[in-house]
Amino acid sequence: MRPLLAKHREPCWTDAPETSPCPPRSLVFVCGVLFAFILEFGLAEAAAREKQSVSTSASMPCWLVEDFVVAEECAPCTTFQAKTTPECGTTGFVEKISCSESKKDEFKSCRSAMMERHLFWKFEGAVVGVAAVFACLVILRQRSLDRKALEKVRKQIESI
Repeated sequence: MRPLLAKHREPCWTDAPETSPCPPRSLVFVCGVLFAFILEFGLAEAAAREKQSVSTSASMPCWLVEDFVVAEECAPCTTFQAKTTPECGTTGFVEKISCSESKKDEFKSCRSAMMERHLFWKFEGAVVGVAAVFACLVILRQRSLDRKALEKVRKQIESI
C-alpha cells in the first residue's frame, strides 16, 4: 500500500544530514569538470578533423569533387597499367575520366559487367553448395532421431 502523502525531502542546497538523497558537492563538481573536459576534447577533435579534410581535398581525385564525363568505358587493365596505375589494383578494371572544371584526364577503378556476372554465379554456387550440405545434415539427423524413437518404442513394447 502506498502512502497518501509523499515524504518531505530536504532541498539539496540546505545543510542536510548525512542520510540526505542529495549527492555530495564534490561529486557534482567532478561530474561538471568531466563534462566540460569531454565537451572541449570533442570540439578540438572536430576542428582537427576539419583541418585534415581541407588539406586532403587538394590531393583527392577530381571525379570526387566535380562533374566528370567517362572518356573510355570500363575495360581490363593492361599489364603496363596494372604495374603503374594504382587504380588497377582494386578491381583489375579501369575507366578514363575527363573532369569538366579542371580539364584533367584521370583513371578511375570500375567494376565490369563480366566481373559482376562471374561473382554473382560464384556466390550462387556457394549458396547452393552450403544448402546441399545442410540438407544432407538434416536428413542424417532425422534418420538418427527416427532410429532412436523406434528403439525407444521397441523397448517399451518389450517391457509390457
